Amino acid sequence: MKRIVIFASGSGTNAENIIEFFHNRDNASVIQVLTNNPRAKVIDRCKRLNVSCLCFNRVAFYQSNDVFDLLNVKSPDLIVLAGFLWKLPENILNAFPNKIINIHPALLPKFGGKGMYGMHVHEAVIAQQESETGITIHYVNENYDEGKIIFQAKTSIKTGDTAADIADKIHDLEMAHFPQVIDKLLFPENG
Repeated sequence: MKRIVIFASGSGTNAENIIEFFHNRDNASVIQVLTNNPRAKVIDRCKRLNVSCLCFNRVAFYQSNDVFDLLNVKSPDLIVLAGFLWKLPENILNAFPNKIINIHPALLPKFGGKGMYGMHVHEAVIAQQESETGITIHYVNENYDEGKIIFQAKTSIKTGDTAADIADKIHDLEMAHFPQVIDKLLFPENG
């Protein structure tokens, strides 16, 4: 059984989508969700879906080994960042090489880096008058949004599209592709 751990900071729609995708599968499962936000909606989603969700703070993440030790006990085959906004500490990156992925709401390398998340990304895309945008799923390294790209999907931007319109298009791409890419990473033989 392949084990997935998800980190999330916000509403948890991607986390819920991934949990549901692997629900009732006999070969993979989301075994843990971790959040740094005690008010995150992902906590309620996990309760409803009967998946363990633990909240942690900066001390547990950066100044102690609390989160690191939990990950070692859980022994995930894949760690998925799904709207998680903190940079991962070096000890976690080193312990799980090529086992940590993230989804970004733009076509990297454009519109990535510190502070580029959510509506900030979509507003920047509009400001640059881009004709398309999309999602990037990539491995996580020590720099924001600079890990090796695994997958990208594109959507066009129409004249008059707002940041909210783009957010809706990106959400649709995330829902359609993120679980599928995770499945392919866990089971490359099914290709």
